Amino acid sequence: MLPIDSSQPDWTLPDLAGLIDHALLTPTLTAADYDRGCDLAAAYQIASVCVSPHAVARVANRLAGTGVRVGTVIGFPHGLNTPAVKRVEAETALRDGAVELDMVANVSRVRSGDWAAVSADIAAVTKIARDLGAKTKVIFETGYLTNPQKIRLCELCGVAGADWAKTSTGFGPGGATDHDLNLLRQHAPPGVEVKASGGIKTLDRLLEVRALGVTRVGMSGTAAVLGEACDRLGLPRRWSEPTDAGGSY
Repeated sequence: MLPIDSSQPDWTLPDLAGLIDHALLTPTLTAADYDRGCDLAAAYQIASVCVSPHAVARVANRLAGTGVRVGTVIGFPHGLNTPAVKRVEAETALRDGAVELDMVANVSRVRSGDWAAVSADIAAVTKIARDLGAKTKVIFETGYLTNPQKIRLCELCGVAGADWAKTSTGFGPGGATDHDLNLLRQHAPPGVEVKASGGIKTLDRLLEVRALGVTRVGMSGTAAVLGEACDRLGLPRRWSEPTDAGGSY
């Protein structure tokens, strides 16, 4: 853990809000839950809201004009869909209003060392996104992988032109550890940023991963974390509900 000196913050509320992809991925969420998540995101002007594919159109409509981006997941949560299915998922999501795609690399293929298939899988989504002006994050699900497998995935992200290498879905084992974040930051090629996801539930932990060079963070506890940030800065909280109905990020 990195020591956090909160007496003189080197961050502002917009700095932290701009790191966050608010996760609304729990399968039991209702339409009202999605709406509340969007309103929270707009209140704090966070980077994006990441939702399940079926909710993209609704969320895009709710967030229109707010400046908050719409993201979704592809091949979630284990990446085991075929590349053809992932292409259709990506095309549909982009048509519905998503501008960021968090795709899961095929965990089975990665663990099998079938790198040609993994490369084609990643390329199937990143090319569509790039052609349509959208961004792609490749989810590794690091809790299942060895260090050499994670490093190879970093290299393939660079080859495919992905925008972020991402630790995990939040639904697998482990999460965004310092070890994995440092490993991804060290081995991700120039132009590939790092997204931390899994177990980031406090303001101090958000600040720790930010200090490691992370540029996006997936979380569901956004209201609590940014509420605490407001408290430390002596600002009024922008969201009154005590909890988020988001997901397990």
